Amino acid sequence: MKTLLVTGGAGFIGGNFVLDMLAAGGCRIVNLDALTYAGNRDTLAAVEGRADYSFVHGDIGDADGVRRVLAEHQPDAIVNFAAESHVDRSIDGPAAFVQTNVVGTLSLLESALAYWRGLALDRQDAFRFLHVSTDEVYGSLGPLGRFSEDSPYQPNSPYSASKAASDHLVRAFHHTYGLPTLTTNCSNNYGPYQFPEKLIPLMLQKALAGAALPVYGDGRNVRDWLYVGDHCSAIRRVLEIGRVGEVYNVGGDAERENIHVVKTLCSLLDQRQPLADGRKRESLISYVKDRPGHDRRYAIDASKIKRELGWRQSESFESGIARTVDWYLANQAWVGRVLDGSYRLERIGTAA
Repeated sequence: MKTLLVTGGAGFIGGNFVLDMLAAGGCRIVNLDALTYAGNRDTLAAVEGRADYSFVHGDIGDADGVRRVLAEHQPDAIVNFAAESHVDRSIDGPAAFVQTNVVGTLSLLESALAYWRGLALDRQDAFRFLHVSTDEVYGSLGPLGRFSEDSPYQPNSPYSASKAASDHLVRAFHHTYGLPTLTTNCSNNYGPYQFPEKLIPLMLQKALAGAALPVYGDGRNVRDWLYVGDHCSAIRRVLEIGRVGEVYNVGGDAERENIHVVKTLCSLLDQRQPLADGRKRESLISYVKDRPGHDRRYAIDASKIKRELGWRQSESFESGIARTVDWYLANQAWVGRVLDGSYRLERIGTAA
């Protein structure tokens, strides 16, 4: 049975990955998470206490702590989800993003390299360091074209700049030191267990309460939407058979304007849980001042991972968003617990 060290495994994508991997069986998971505001052990309640799952409260930037975890658990791979990930928060406080995403990733890479060098040769050959990143490192697209693995990096927010730096460090550790790395760059994820600061869960919670739905700018910014379960299956595929040193883009083939996403959520909620006064939730939409440096369009060309690794997404945007709405309606207790008072669905990231 292989052992995976998953960093940031109490967050949104990392938590879904841990649950998916343990449901599939055949591996042991060690979850290292600092439990910042977006890290939540509630997400993993179903697997707490299992023999194939261990939780370690710790930071990827704590080199001594990481090395102790590596020495104790002897993982066959590291999957790095640990990151500050919200663009709006990076506008208000970029230093935290540099500290975690750049300095923290560097420290994790140094610990991984020392650990890898100490493995027996057969385990060295099989070891992988998989770094999970974002399409935002590529910047903004015009009305045509899609990001490929060869697209130049042109990050436009402190968040995307910090992730771009971490991607470059991962690449450098492979080419300089031989560390067997893999990198994935994904489009916008959505689905269960997402902290309600991101567009879809934020608008869901506000719409449920009958509150105003603030849409940035003209609402015409385009994102390629990827259901989190499909993203997890792609990461698993890359981990299993991806070529060492390669980058794989993961997208959902689901470009939608932000306003379309919000209107879809309104319609689904109106069908499932109408407002008491009979209003349609689209009437709650209001347009607000745009985010500083808001990228106009992202779109992922995922042909490489499909062609080389045989991965395919299983959810369309329509099926995935319906599943997501149903999950949040059924799990309002989870939402209530993660909204501990430090964040109250207010707007952040307005500093120019």
